[in-house]
Amino acid sequence: MLGAIEAGGTKFVLATGNDVGDIEEKCVIPTEHPDKTIPKIVDFFKGKDIERLGIGSFGPIDINENSESYGMLQKTPKLDWAYFPLARVLKEELGIPVMVDTDVNVAAMSEAKWGNATDVSTCLYITVGTGIGAGAYFHGKTLKGLSHPEMGHIKVRRHAEDTFEGCCPIHGDCLEGMASGPAIEKRWGMKGHDLAEDQNVWEMQAFYLAQALTNYIYILSPERIILGGGVMKQKQLFPLIRRNVLEMLNGYVSSPFLTEKEIDNYIVPPGLTDEAGIKGALSLCIGTPF
Repeated sequence: MLGAIEAGGTKFVLATGNDVGDIEEKCVIPTEHPDKTIPKIVDFFKGKDIERLGIGSFGPIDINENSESYGMLQKTPKLDWAYFPLARVLKEELGIPVMVDTDVNVAAMSEAKWGNATDVSTCLYITVGTGIGAGAYFHGKTLKGLSHPEMGHIKVRRHAEDTFEGCCPIHGDCLEGMASGPAIEKRWGMKGHDLAEDQNVWEMQAFYLAQALTNYIYILSPERIILGGGVMKQKQLFPLIRRNVLEMLNGYVSSPFLTEKEIDNYIVPPGLTDEAGIKGALSLCIGTPF
């Protein structure tokens, strides 16, 4: 039996599962102060005989396994969690090995293993919700370097009709500050699901997201791009983003995937729907030695 946590900005998904990726039991708790959240996590896993725990977490978080601060949150906009040693605390509380990666990295991994990227060797998973993050899976591994990718905080060109100042507490008008769920609500005065019929909202949203995807294609050249998260449940976004990406690339990257005929199979929703993150956290444990 293995344990998995998808640690998000608004909720923690907790689950147990097996070494072929099946989820056995799952529950959802709100993301509160660590003093409230950690005891609920421990209560869920206590007595379930899990042998190790995988965590896919919001960030920034230290995912360098050789670091003394491995599994510690960094300068996160979720201020209650800044510099909280998540992996160490749960390792001590549960007495088992703990593996950590970002929520979007593990989602990319699970989509490559069981979802909409099983037929390619490289993919990008982007979540657009409370924040914006992206994870990359390349030839069996998630992308890591100095830290993990922070693709949600790249700079984007402002839409000609947009006067919104941005809402990222760190950068203001970065991609997350202009195109996350909170950005939509602050710009338009309503949540995204209440604006579903307003074409102007989604044309502007697609403009920002397509800029990001175009840059990721230039830099990382993934063979599949998967768009998840609460905002992407507005399915009308997909054709708008695809059209904008083709226009912005302007034929510069030569690939059969980047054509009007194939773009629908290149930029896609998650095959695992809302379970990409929690299954990815579980996959961190699979094949991991004790």
